Amino acid sequence: MSVAGAMLFARYAYPPNELGYCGPPGAGAMLRASAGEIARRARDFDGAWAYLEFLAGVAGVDDPLDERVVEAYWIGNPLIDDGPPARLVEFLRPRFAGQVGGTWNDAADRAVAHHSFHVFEVYPWATLLRRTGNPTAASVLDRCRIRTGVVRAVHGEAATVQCRPLVWDGGTLAAGPPRAEEVRSLRSGLRAGDRVALHWDWICDVLDDDQAARIEAQERRQLTLVPSLCKP
Repeated sequence: MSVAGAMLFARYAYPPNELGYCGPPGAGAMLRASAGEIARRARDFDGAWAYLEFLAGVAGVDDPLDERVVEAYWIGNPLIDDGPPARLVEFLRPRFAGQVGGTWNDAADRAVAHHSFHVFEVYPWATLLRRTGNPTAASVLDRCRIRTGVVRAVHGEAATVQCRPLVWDGGTLAAGPPRAEEVRSLRSGLRAGDRVALHWDWICDVLDDDQAARIEAQERRQLTLVPSLCKP
């Protein structure tokens, strides 16, 4: 088992786990536990674990928490291009049988084993947004995605980060003008100017330029392709 992969998974999975949205009870264990305990808990993240299993199969490795596999799902790397979309949808069908309201069942030509696909196609929020224009749906999509930002100031374990929130104009969802957010951090040693990845209200990682570009490119792809989020 990859210790680095387990720790990477823990940082990205902790924010929604803390809120009770996914994963087993006792979210704090994701930050304190050994890599072996994190691996045991990771299996209870039904959504993320399915993609990690798929990506591990694509990569030809036995460990779904292999660091390259974990990076592919949360951030993106060439591995996500190696799994045919139709094969991914068939892999997910028995695992996500109870996930209704999204567009993933009809995504055999565009599915990708990346968190952005899960947020915008498996969850029902994008379809709800198109149908009702409910601002709560837009807010959940904005918070649930992995988004990039730039640290402007550090305040102990918190930071001010400049991000581009998602904005719904009644026909499309897209990244809007930059704004400052106050967030907490799961990474120490932050400095002003760092590019970071955020999940809900937490900084999960410090990114290099290539990693930030991958996250942003995957999001643009989803917002362009998902029928619920683009103009007919």
